[in-house]
Amino acid sequence: MTGRRPTICIVAGEESGDQLGSELMKALNGRLGEGVRYCGVGGERMTSLGLTSFFDMADVSVMGLTAVLARLPLIVRRVYQSVNGVIAANPDVLVIIDSPEFTHNVARRVRKRAPHIPIVGYVSPSVWAWRPGRARKMSAYVDELLALLPFEPDVHKRLGGPRTHYVGHPLSENAADLRPADGERVPLGSGAPVLLVLPGSRRSEIDRLLPDFGKTVDKVRLALPDVKIVLPAVAHLENTIREGVATWSVEPDIVTGLQAKKAAFRSAHAALAASGTVSLELALAGVPMVVAYKVDWFFRRMKDLNRIFRFSSVDSFVLPNIILGTNAIPEFLDEEVQPDVLAGHLVALLSGGPERDRQISVLSRLDEVMRLPDGHSQSGAAAQVVLAAMKT
Repeated sequence: MTGRRPTICIVAGEESGDQLGSELMKALNGRLGEGVRYCGVGGERMTSLGLTSFFDMADVSVMGLTAVLARLPLIVRRVYQSVNGVIAANPDVLVIIDSPEFTHNVARRVRKRAPHIPIVGYVSPSVWAWRPGRARKMSAYVDELLALLPFEPDVHKRLGGPRTHYVGHPLSENAADLRPADGERVPLGSGAPVLLVLPGSRRSEIDRLLPDFGKTVDKVRLALPDVKIVLPAVAHLENTIREGVATWSVEPDIVTGLQAKKAAFRSAHAALAASGTVSLELALAGVPMVVAYKVDWFFRRMKDLNRIFRFSSVDSFVLPNIILGTNAIPEFLDEEVQPDVLAGHLVALLSGGPERDRQISVLSRLDEVMRLPDGHSQSGAAAQVVLAAMKT
């Protein structure tokens, strides 16, 4: 770089991206000093660290087809506003964080109008699960890609994607918060076993899974009458969940908030969970689990045309299984989600024995598999790639 003040544009589209972006900014400041100019699109965390946001990030923080369509004209305007803002700033590097429907549209247009600006993507889209052709297309406008999962660099290499660097997953760095201190998770047989029930963080997931999860819990209770059921709920869906469990024969202990969720993980002996990042949280917490998922009608129709996780070394849709390369965690998709079957596995996990022991043993390897070399932090590893990509 020249002697001028470094300028870095960071464009995020939702809360998780704002969190990753803020940690990246802290790491960059530690290497460049406090004189960096930040602009782009961010939330409270990034703006508190000095990022000038082109607009309120809430304008583009929407999920679900219906919500996106309802706000589509505004989102399109925000894409072009972001592009214009980046071009005007002429940064040393542009970092786009997750939310590919928004951030990648920005990156493609910036590359077309200002090809001299290096572009770093932070968080790989799930090309290993859906639409693998995206990887090759990304290589046209993303120079370096920061991956959260250790198998993703190899996937992008095979698919012709951009240069990809494994920089670690934020859950790995905070795994200690999920792991029990002495006395938090009582030994099996010394008290009531604790079963976590995690039906998802989106209304559509809850609608599809909660009835079957309730029937499963009923059957577990028949086999283990003293089992305690804890259900961590996303705050804005708490009422939906309470309505859904009203007919259960077992009343779960519904908890909300991050700290209550972490405490539940630290006390749990097993879990019944929807597929998603929560399976990795449970695995890092050392909680054996059964995972189930029901896809919506569109993905069910496409399932035979595009095999889920086709680039994994195992036939699985559960992240810990894919990362570890073994089907240690039982998983059930669509019509396979049968309460009798789910309950059988959960009773085995809550009773102790070979199935529980094997899963816990396999999950204990996660720290080693996901560890970064040379003791780097996630944000530090990400900052190192961003600095290398900056214009000189």
